[in-house]
Amino acid sequence: AGIPHLTGPRVVELGPRLNFATAWSSNMVSICRAIGLEGVSRIERSRRSIVPADQDLEEFIAANHDRMTECPYPEPLTTFETGVVPEPVYEIDLKGRGPDALLEIPGISMDEWDRRFYYDYFVNRQDRNPTIVEIMDLNNANSEHSRHGYFRGRQIIDGVEQEKTLFQLVTDTMTANPKGSVIAFRDNSSGIKGREISTILPETPGEPSKFTAASAEYHIIFTAETHNFPTGVAPFPGAETGTGGRIRDIQATGRGGLVVAGTAGYCVGNLNIPGYRLKWENRFAIPDNLASPLEIEIEASNGASDYGNKFGEPLIQGFTRSFDMRLDNGERWGFLKPIMFTGGIGQIDSRHVVKGDALKGMKIVQIGGPAYRVGFGGGAASSMLQGENVSELDFDAVQRGDAEMEQKMNRVIRACVEMGGKTLIDVIHDQGAGGPANVLKELVERAGGWIEIRNIRVGDPTMSVLEIYVAEYQERNGLLIRPEHIDHFQKICEREKVACEVLGEVTGDLRFVVHDDLDGSTPVDLELAEVLGDIPQKTFTDNRVAMAAAPLALPGNLSVREALRDVLRLVSVGSKRFLTSKVDRAVTGLVARQQCCGPLQLTVGDMAVIAQSHFGRSGAATAIGEQPVKMLVNPAAGARMAVGESLTNLVWARIDDLDQVKCSANWMWAPKLPGEGAALYDAARAMRDAMIAVGMAVDGGKDSLSMATRVGDETVKSPRQLVISAYAAMGDVTRVVTPDLKHPGASNLIFIDLAYGRNRLGGTALAHVLGRLGNESPDLDDPVLLRKTFLAVQELIDRGLISAGHDRSDGGLITTLLEMAFSGNCGFDLYIDGDDSALEVLFSEELGLVVECLERDAQQVMQVLREAGIPYQNIGLTIPEPHITIRFNSETVLDEDMRLLRQWWEETSYQLERLQMNPDCADEERGNIYDRRGPAYHLSFTPTLPPVERLSRPDKPKVAILRDEGSNSDREMTSAFYMAGFEPWDVTMTDLLAGRIDLGMFRGLAAVGGFSYADVPESAKGWAATILFNDRLKGMFQEFYDRSDTFTLGICNGCQLFGLLGWVPWQGIGADRQPRFVRNTSGRFESRWVTLRVLESGAVLLRGMEGLVFGIHVDHGEGRLHFPDPAIRDEVTAKGLAPVVYVDDGGSPTEAYPFNPNGSPGGLAGLCSEDGRHLAMMPHPERVFLPWQAHWLPGTMSDLEVSPWLQMFCNAYDWCMENE
Repeated sequence: AGIPHLTGPRVVELGPRLNFATAWSSNMVSICRAIGLEGVSRIERSRRSIVPADQDLEEFIAANHDRMTECPYPEPLTTFETGVVPEPVYEIDLKGRGPDALLEIPGISMDEWDRRFYYDYFVNRQDRNPTIVEIMDLNNANSEHSRHGYFRGRQIIDGVEQEKTLFQLVTDTMTANPKGSVIAFRDNSSGIKGREISTILPETPGEPSKFTAASAEYHIIFTAETHNFPTGVAPFPGAETGTGGRIRDIQATGRGGLVVAGTAGYCVGNLNIPGYRLKWENRFAIPDNLASPLEIEIEASNGASDYGNKFGEPLIQGFTRSFDMRLDNGERWGFLKPIMFTGGIGQIDSRHVVKGDALKGMKIVQIGGPAYRVGFGGGAASSMLQGENVSELDFDAVQRGDAEMEQKMNRVIRACVEMGGKTLIDVIHDQGAGGPANVLKELVERAGGWIEIRNIRVGDPTMSVLEIYVAEYQERNGLLIRPEHIDHFQKICEREKVACEVLGEVTGDLRFVVHDDLDGSTPVDLELAEVLGDIPQKTFTDNRVAMAAAPLALPGNLSVREALRDVLRLVSVGSKRFLTSKVDRAVTGLVARQQCCGPLQLTVGDMAVIAQSHFGRSGAATAIGEQPVKMLVNPAAGARMAVGESLTNLVWARIDDLDQVKCSANWMWAPKLPGEGAALYDAARAMRDAMIAVGMAVDGGKDSLSMATRVGDETVKSPRQLVISAYAAMGDVTRVVTPDLKHPGASNLIFIDLAYGRNRLGGTALAHVLGRLGNESPDLDDPVLLRKTFLAVQELIDRGLISAGHDRSDGGLITTLLEMAFSGNCGFDLYIDGDDSALEVLFSEELGLVVECLERDAQQVMQVLREAGIPYQNIGLTIPEPHITIRFNSETVLDEDMRLLRQWWEETSYQLERLQMNPDCADEERGNIYDRRGPAYHLSFTPTLPPVERLSRPDKPKVAILRDEGSNSDREMTSAFYMAGFEPWDVTMTDLLAGRIDLGMFRGLAAVGGFSYADVPESAKGWAATILFNDRLKGMFQEFYDRSDTFTLGICNGCQLFGLLGWVPWQGIGADRQPRFVRNTSGRFESRWVTLRVLESGAVLLRGMEGLVFGIHVDHGEGRLHFPDPAIRDEVTAKGLAPVVYVDDGGSPTEAYPFNPNGSPGGLAGLCSEDGRHLAMMPHPERVFLPWQAHWLPGTMSDLEVSPWLQMFCNAYDWCMENE
């Protein structure tokens, strides 16, 4: 009623395909079932639009729907049934038509050798024709994407057969430097030796259970991959499923891994932001089947961010580049086929490092989401040049993601992992390229198995057997479970609301058979040793082709200031705020370092650090190196520079041992094009030699070897790319140095030059903005010097002699120095000398480091460097004023206001922000951050650890850590309450619904953050409905609320829940007047390190904390406190029921963005009940109860024992003791 029902000839309706139930529908159905509406099987949304008279209807439809998952509705829907009959299985007539019959199958990527191999197998040895299911299965299984035949092939370059394959070059590094490796080149992730950790675990994982102290040896694992082809076609789903696939690689390591944090990278063509002209950006043609670079930059990062946010994985490091240039030789190189890179760091129980054996009788099981007709042939399609495949098939090969399903599946795996030596999982593999066909064969490749295809749960009833078997629908893992464990495993799945499909069993006969119960046929019957065995080695021939680039000639009238104005606007050089502000960087409470540094939280971080536990300081550091543009100039030099950059980024974390540094090496190339195979080989050999010399090794990685795009008659190659993701174990995650200057006016800056004064400009940011490439690239000329420098800096960190440090990389030395000043909110006065010009010295990107040290320590720092034989210059002083002065050979080359230079550095990010959020908020942030002074914290009490004897008390008060599907902040909440002295329990809504546990046994209830039901239909509404529309649960919760000896805490999603339940500020307010938390004014998810002030109130959890002004994490999309009735807001204020507020740098409550991240009136960040027992707040105190969890602390607070936010949990404990 009141909503117009649009009709008429100019009205179009667009909605989901009838055969494709959306993730939104899945969540709505799950909500319906949770409240007892069992008859609802599907709910969808459509939208109607009036098409302007001057616009063609078909053009409007094409431009306003996603053709992969949506379609136009010519008339209102009356049913979701399509009447489509699934296509039957059919044979390919190889016996009659020979090997080339395979060429007529759409989407086939087999070469001549492949076709003849399968002809021989089926016709000559099996005397039969293959089914289409078998052929598409093998097409994926033996594609370059899956088998990596190029890296294992013979290489003949310039007529000479090379001594080693590419894979052997890579593994040479591990042969030379194996120290610390526990998993290499044999699983879904790689691993290094970790530590025995102290933690807390559920007493009975997979059931409602209390947490108890535990110890275990956990190793560090890492994986990385790319999802380039799907992201080029459909950026958001391509990136989200790339992230999901990489997460499953962590999950499926050994007998099950633990996900901790992620990294990401995006390389695209020229952005060409409307209204923002960058003189070096040309407008070249882009194929119709690819998204624009600007769309990819925004939507791919949105997809990856959204997936991680909803899964509950923090994204803590990354990179981005934009490049598309026609070179001097006439070739066009550009990231038209983009790079979507995703990496992940995790942990694994040392008892689970090696997968078990596939034993006869074991159950073949899959868990996760249902089958859909998406990602059809994706593995094979990813092995083609963009443009080779039919456009419609390109779209078919893109997957769709459901982060909440993956997160539920993760909980099942984690429950098994936390059983330690009693895990229920013997073998686990992730479903990715090739769909069930690949993963199910992987499970039993050394034993054989039989499966029933109809036991796979389908979300689309029109799917054929072929589609069910090879489509790459996401959020699924395959497992082998012993028969005696299957019931227990299924109960865990039921608790977490994850489908568990028992598909068949291990046969032990080395055959793989797929049965179809509908007609009794066997669409697949293969001898595993024959079709998955060692494929004969292929031979690849190429010749070196020199890059005919002219020397870089600098314009004679180009000033340092003018060059800087352009260089700082390159997206690879400037601020990445547009990426970091929309992605959670704190969830898990295990993040010790991420991208943002200093009081202003600027995106200058070199490395990221995660802790292994909330109850210790051991952890791991990771850092990235990648130099694709330099690889165009010289592939060997670029590879060495990527190795060097990974170490000059990693060096700022005090790691255990340089000789234990391992890395993932990910290659993005087009080696089958002339000259590119030779270039790849030269790069791999150079990488090997550099790594062996410095002491690190590759232990894993992947390749994407079709990095080119056809544009008309031209082939556009994506720049050669090698991403090095280094990682290493740490004994203490607090022993790190960040780039932000800490002691303006009292410190020196020392420059360490690892290039011995060379200043080559080929492939640099300066060359890029001049529209040129150059012919001589920076290089790692002396790996031994790099090693010595790494060890010396580690010693300086050990001795506490340096307070800030940053590497020289994109943008050159001047950018290194400026980023240190930008993030430290200060200036410097420097004198630099050199034999080359000021432009060459300041903008060259040779390897180098800059460290800050107190003036009193400068001599000691220089002595350490001098004794190690490391070249350095003491180049000047920091100053507290925001001013930058650089003199070069006695001439002042830069004399400028730091704030103006910082605004240049922020400008491209700001322009991108305006396109992905409420532009008014982007404008407001631009103004408010120009001259920020930084937050001023105030401790109104002394934070202290609670008495240690509390942890061993037998009668600790119990608190229910309540979660629903999609919650993701429960473990950090659990740890905070445990540290305060509670006995925390893991309680799910399914436990309460099934009657496995009751709230009556608890003194406290903590509703955690996350995305319950993926925020469908809005934040916490499904969670609230589960309680309000179930009479038994509603009564249970009301009884708990009314008890005088209970307290509740709702954080983020839990805060939204409390608002919808009407628990704050008081009960009895009508639904139309109830305060609630709604969409942020910015219109998007906000991840911020904000400042909060605690006001006087009756909130029991905040007793004695009045006057505290301190930093805290916010991570939410719907946190704006909305008062439908202004009178209630006035009463809330008068009664002191809004106990925490967002404040500006002066400590005053604010509505200014981004100090107030969501637009809440008066800066209100939470509500409490009139009796103070019930508190709801959007910020996350449970993610910063320890000092190392803070994204920034002033130097005066560096010795804090605990964060002041722990006091909230201690207050709850004290209140429970007082009110027993």
